[in-house]
Amino acid sequence: TTMAADNALAKLDALLSEVSSGVGGVAAQLAPAPVAISVANAGVRPASGTAKPVPSGKAKGAPPPPPEPAAPEDPVAAVEFARKLELALSVGEECQTVDDLRNLLAKKPNFTCYDGFEPSGRMHIAQGLFKAINVNKLTSVGGTFVFWVADWFALMNDKMGGDLFKIQTVGKYLIEVWKAAGMDMSRVKFLWCADEITFKAATYWPKMLDIARCFDLDRIKKCCMIMARAEGKLTGAQILYPLMQCTDIFFLRADVCQLGVDQRKVNMLARDYCGKVGIKLKPVILSHHMLYGLKAGQQKMSKSDADSAIFMEDSAADVERKLMQAHCPREPPVMTAEEAAAAAIAAAAAEADPMHLVKDALQNPCLDYVKHIIMSRPGATFSAGGRTFTDAADVRSAFVAGDLSEQQLKRALVEAVNEVLQPVRDHFEHDPAARELLAQVREFSKEPAPPSLRRLELLGAADKACIVCAPVITGHVTLSAVFSTARRLQAAPAGCLPVLWVRDWSAIALGCYDGQPKPISASIGVLLGALEALFPQLMARTRVLWQSEAILRDPSNYWISVIDVGRRFSLKELVALEPPPANDQAGYVVKVLMHVADMLALSPTHVVCDPAERALFEFADAYRAQHAAALPATRVETIAACTLQLREPSLSVAEAECEYSVLDSAANDAGAKMKKAFCALGDAERNGPLRVAQELIRLGGARPRPPALARDYQRARARVARAAGGGRQTLTHTPHTALLPRAR
Repeated sequence: TTMAADNALAKLDALLSEVSSGVGGVAAQLAPAPVAISVANAGVRPASGTAKPVPSGKAKGAPPPPPEPAAPEDPVAAVEFARKLELALSVGEECQTVDDLRNLLAKKPNFTCYDGFEPSGRMHIAQGLFKAINVNKLTSVGGTFVFWVADWFALMNDKMGGDLFKIQTVGKYLIEVWKAAGMDMSRVKFLWCADEITFKAATYWPKMLDIARCFDLDRIKKCCMIMARAEGKLTGAQILYPLMQCTDIFFLRADVCQLGVDQRKVNMLARDYCGKVGIKLKPVILSHHMLYGLKAGQQKMSKSDADSAIFMEDSAADVERKLMQAHCPREPPVMTAEEAAAAAIAAAAAEADPMHLVKDALQNPCLDYVKHIIMSRPGATFSAGGRTFTDAADVRSAFVAGDLSEQQLKRALVEAVNEVLQPVRDHFEHDPAARELLAQVREFSKEPAPPSLRRLELLGAADKACIVCAPVITGHVTLSAVFSTARRLQAAPAGCLPVLWVRDWSAIALGCYDGQPKPISASIGVLLGALEALFPQLMARTRVLWQSEAILRDPSNYWISVIDVGRRFSLKELVALEPPPANDQAGYVVKVLMHVADMLALSPTHVVCDPAERALFEFADAYRAQHAAALPATRVETIAACTLQLREPSLSVAEAECEYSVLDSAANDAGAKMKKAFCALGDAERNGPLRVAQELIRLGGARPRPPALARDYQRARARVARAAGGGRQTLTHTPHTALLPRAR
C-alpha cells in the first residue's frame, strides 16, 4: 500500500514539475497530495492495489489536445499555481481532466464549482464534514461553490413521501449543519432547484429537452441505479433524473462538477453533450471518494441503515457504539471458492457502477474515516497508540503491521470524531431555530404523506374542449398535414370548443429540426397560416394553444405533474406505447410523460387524433381515471391522415419532390410535381392526382360555394370507380394554382 501511495505521489510530482519548470527544487518541497489521482486520459482504471494510471493510446484521427497554458514566469507565482492545482486535485479520487483543470486555474482564477444534494433526511458524516473540507479547499483556490438544493430531485425519488414542503424543510436543516461544521460560507451560495427553475423556466426546460434528444435510452440508463436497471424496475422519473442533473451543470454555468464517484456517469454525460453540440469548454469533473459503510461489505454508507454511518447529530455515545463495533480488518479476507465466485459477480457489477476508482483490497472503514474525515484537512494530525501521525498512509501501515491495535485505532478514532462533531451538536442544542428544524426532520419520517395532485390548469370541464394535436413537423409543411389537421378540427362534436394543441417543446425532445426552437416555431407558423388561409371559418372558432406558452404560465405545477407521472410508471410501460425505433430515445420518454401532463392541464371531454396516437391518449385518460378522477373523462376518436403523395420517394427522388408543400411555388413547383405524378389508368389506390382532386373538392365544401359544387365530391367518387374498373376517363386538371397563393 505504501508503494502504491509512493507511485501516486511520484506521478503527481511529475505533473507539478511541468507546471513549475525552471523554479528549481521548490516544487519538490510542496506537501504531498492526500488522495491518489486517476489522470483524465487513462485508458483503464488503476489495477488492484495501485493508484497508478495507465494512459491510453491516441485514437487515429482524434483532434490534438488543447495546448497547455504556460506556467507563470514569476517563480513565486509558479509555486502558488502549483499549490492551488495540487490542493484542487486532492479533492477528487479522479479528475476529468487534469489538463482542463490546469487550464481553468490559469485562465479563470474565479471559477464556479457545483454540487447538488437531495434533502432526503439526516446528514451523515461524509455529506457533512467531508463535503465541508472539500468545499473549503476549492474556495481557498478561487472557486465559488454553488450548492444546488435539489428539492425536485428528491421529489422524483419519492423522498419524504413526495411532499415538497417537507423536502425543503430538510434542505434548510442541512444548510444549518454545514454552517456548524466549519464550512466557509463567504464563497458559498445555496440555490433552490424549484425556485430557480421556475423563475428561469424558459431557459432550463428547453435545455433539458435538447439533452434528452441527444441520447438514447441505453446511455441514460447507465446513469441510473444498477439494482433498478438489473431488475427492470426503472421508472420514467428515473430517466428524467440524469437528464435534469445534466441540465443543472449548464444552467448553473458550472466550471467544476464536484460530486461523488457515484455521480460520475451523470457528470460525464455533460461532457459527452458538449461534444455532441460543439461546446468547446467542457466542465471539469472532480469526483470525490465514497466512504465505506461501517459494516462489512458496505461499499458506501446508507441513510436507511443507521449503524452504517456516523450522522452529524449523533451523540458521543452513538459514535462510540458504532465505531467500536465497526468492521476493521487488518488484511484482506480469505474466501472459499463459493465466496470467491460471488465476489467475482459483485466485482463485475461494481465495475459497471464503480463506487471507488482506486482499488482497496482491505476496505477498512475505520482507516477510511482517519484518511478522509480526520486527516483530510490541511495540517491535520491523528494521535493513537502513543504516537502522533501526520500522514494517513502511516496510520494504515502501522495498523497493518500490528504496531497499532484495533482497540487503539478505534478508541482514538472515537475521540477524534467526537471532537469534530461537537460544534455541530452545540449548534443544534443552543440555537432555537436549528433545534426546531432538527425536531421537524425527525418527525417527518413518522408521518405518512397525504396524496395530492398538482397540475397546470388551462381549461375546465365547462369548456368542453375537443383537443386536436398539431402534427409534429420534421421537414416541409405539406398539404397533407394541413388537410389532416383541418379534418380533425371539423370533427369536433357540436357544443365542444375545438382546441389545436401545438406541441413545440415536445418537438425539441423528439429532435425535430435538430431540436432548434426557431425552425420548429417557424414550421408551426406556416401550418397555422395555411389553416387560416384555407379554413378561415373553422379557425375562427378554434382556440390555438402553444405548449411552451402554456407551460410557462405555471411551470412548477406542470413539471411536478410530469415528475409524478414518471414516478408511477415503469420505463417498460412507457416504451410499450410506441414500437421501435421511435421509442429507444430518451426524448421519447420525456414526450410521453409530457403528453399525460398536457392532458391533465387541458382536461378535454373529447380528443380527435391519428390512429397511431390512440394508445397514448387512452394511456393518459387511464392515468386521469386513477389519479385525477374529478376531471372529466375523455372520449377518443381517430381520423386517419389524408395522403396526398404524388409518387413514391426513392434514392433518386427526394421526399419533398413527391408531395405538395404549402410553400411550393405556383408557377414552378406545383406544375412540375403534377407532371411527374404517378397517374396510371385503372390504379385508383395509388393515383396521386386523384387524391389531390378529392381533397380540393372536400376543401371547397368548407367554403361558401354554389350549390352545384356540393355534388362534385360524389361525381369524383364515381370517376374513381370508373377508373378502377378500367375506364379511360382520367383527371386532367387540378386547381392547385388557385390554392397555394392563398396558403402562402
